Amino acid sequence: MEFVVKSVSPETLKTATLVVAVTEDRILSDAATKLDTLSGGAITAALKRGDLPGKVGQSLLLHTLPNLKAERVLLVGVGKEAELSDRQFRKVVTGALNVLKGLGGSDAVIALGDLAVKNRDTYGKVRLLVETLADGEYVFDRFKSQKAEPRALKKITLLTSKAALADTERAATHAAAIATGMAFTRDLGNLPPNICHPSYLAEEAKALGKEHKHLKVDILDEKKLKELGMGAFLAVAQGSEQPPRLIVMNYQGGKKSDQPHVLVGKGVTFDTGGISIKPAAGMDEMKYDMCGAASVFGTLRAVLELKLPINLVCLLACAENMPGGNATRPGDIVSTMSGQTVEILNTDAEGRLVLCDTLTYAERFKPQAVIDIATLTGACVVALGGHTSGLMGNNDALIGQLLDAGKKADDRAWQLPLFEEYQEQLDSPFADIANIGGPKGGSITAGCFLSRFAKAYNWAHLDIAGTAWLSGGKDKGATGRPVPLLTQYLLDRAGA
Repeated sequence: MEFVVKSVSPETLKTATLVVAVTEDRILSDAATKLDTLSGGAITAALKRGDLPGKVGQSLLLHTLPNLKAERVLLVGVGKEAELSDRQFRKVVTGALNVLKGLGGSDAVIALGDLAVKNRDTYGKVRLLVETLADGEYVFDRFKSQKAEPRALKKITLLTSKAALADTERAATHAAAIATGMAFTRDLGNLPPNICHPSYLAEEAKALGKEHKHLKVDILDEKKLKELGMGAFLAVAQGSEQPPRLIVMNYQGGKKSDQPHVLVGKGVTFDTGGISIKPAAGMDEMKYDMCGAASVFGTLRAVLELKLPINLVCLLACAENMPGGNATRPGDIVSTMSGQTVEILNTDAEGRLVLCDTLTYAERFKPQAVIDIATLTGACVVALGGHTSGLMGNNDALIGQLLDAGKKADDRAWQLPLFEEYQEQLDSPFADIANIGGPKGGSITAGCFLSRFAKAYNWAHLDIAGTAWLSGGKDKGATGRPVPLLTQYLLDRAGA
């Protein structure tokens, strides 16, 4: 979908549909007031008839109003509040989009710039608006014999004032790039595991490298992982016929001397749990266990599109966790790249094993900061549900930057503690560390495990087990999170 920004009077635009706002109290937005005056009170007449109560997301379509160039005017309700929350604003936009999808016009004009959204300036409102519209257009029908009907809606024009023109254009550009990254992440997450395995992700990385001259791609195969001493990483993959891959993507958008930011993504392309096998019900959703890697892919895609002036290293730890004659057993002890030994008490706690060696590998890039992203623990879903990602780390400034980016992007995280007492739950009588810490505080002890391999730099861990995908039902699928949060963090670092 194409987004265009214009600063003109709404009645002058020839369009299939012009979208304006109205409250529950029949108060019209500035744009709607102007249209009502020009059309001889047609909008207020419809409201007096009770045709639109004006609750959040409700809509009313008016046809061929006099003295306007728009073929239709779509009134969308914004409720009673003088200021909308982010969630309410998204509902307003989604309500309008759902109507526009069913219309025949190829374009629409949206005049919602004068709405007040809590704690949002023009840039913030437009970011939410465009990301919601673009994400709402997403369809995954690659494996359907009957594809979705092509959408008629191809272009949306955003109306704004001259004073807000620059901020609106900047927000639309950023939002479109983020939406592209989210769609890429969702596509990868929604692919079936018989197609999307570690070698497939490696080929995707190579293809991205060929498209962008500032991106260098290296693929570390099983032989190289052995040479590096990545025993924990290899242990996860040894039960599968699919070989593991560590994907290294190095984007040089800043000065050569600038320390890079590093993103580390968990890419377990299917997780049976290994010998500690998962229950059969819902196991198909374990194809989403690579959504950490997918979100790093999507974030990199947004960064490349925006050509951000930063250096960024993306490390994707890709493996498949299967039971088999050669699979890791509970009780096995493995050596990590760092030299620490790990007793594997549960083979279903595999994400931290591929990540710990990758976090050690990240040291060679002398990073400003390292952020790992992983669908790591069901405990995080229990703690925070499906709305908020878990956040832990060893540097307060980095944690604050990520929390702030989550608020700006409406892709929120919540900090969990890494107190020393939790570390004691990982004690092992036979190795330096156990890979699980018992049933209490499972998401925290997973973060504690990773922290032992991230002491050489500023580090944060995002547990996205609850936010990376929606379970069950017709809406089942990857969400594209936390691409908005990560991209916002990098936008902030780039001063964009």
